[in-house]
Amino acid sequence: MQGDIVIIRGGGDVASGVIQKMHRAGFRVLILEIKQPTSIRRTVCFSEAVYLGMMKLEGLTSILVKSEEEVFEAWNSNLIPVVIDPDGNFIKKVNPLAVIDAIIAKKNLGMNKDLAPITIGIGPGFKAGKDVDIVIESNRGHNLGRLIFQGFADNNTGNPGNIDGYTTERVLYSPANGIFVTEHNIGDIVIKNEVIATVNGEVVISKIDGILRGLIRNGTLVTNGFKVGDVDPRKDQLENCFTISDKARVIGGAVLEAIMMRKNEILINA
Repeated sequence: MQGDIVIIRGGGDVASGVIQKMHRAGFRVLILEIKQPTSIRRTVCFSEAVYLGMMKLEGLTSILVKSEEEVFEAWNSNLIPVVIDPDGNFIKKVNPLAVIDAIIAKKNLGMNKDLAPITIGIGPGFKAGKDVDIVIESNRGHNLGRLIFQGFADNNTGNPGNIDGYTTERVLYSPANGIFVTEHNIGDIVIKNEVIATVNGEVVISKIDGILRGLIRNGTLVTNGFKVGDVDPRKDQLENCFTISDKARVIGGAVLEAIMMRKNEILINA
């Protein structure tokens, strides 16, 4: 596989929308992840390759690799390599055209404009024109996916997206510090007040009827207040648990636009 190299920091659910767009557009994508990703919507995250060795999502496959040689082997096999590299050491090794921070940490975890010819940050925490070339708005609403060339994205609202009138009620949080223990799986139908999991003997209860669209891995060490799950009230839309979200697709398209725009500017000014 030929094409410009794009590095994406993070392989969570929003990042996976970006990864899909980049790969389909012909870029060679490399995902940088941490040792133990804590994605909630695991069934739509290319980062799951860290645990499974391989993750298939909407016809694309990510694969865990350890070396620069394995990265290129993955690309030659039309696969998307994932490497455990929270410090970004592979950025210098593969000399990418672009580095995209898709961690959605709501703060800057080491991005700067000198990392690559094109740098992009998704969501709050980055200043366009200083930390990165372009910031992508991640807040749902009229400006979702807007390219920001100077300044910041909107601040984090702290409110989950509204689905059928439910917002904060949809989200499951850890009630304590400890190990997350559950027998449930993503895609399970749950009812209001059903026990979904326990943490240090304290229960995690669903506040509404619906489908478990997201659930952190069984056995994960969590802290009090940590997001551990997501209930979708639309019980007839099971496929949403296993496909990239509308938000992730919009942001993915915005990142593709940003890269092509900056790439054309670089070529014109060369």
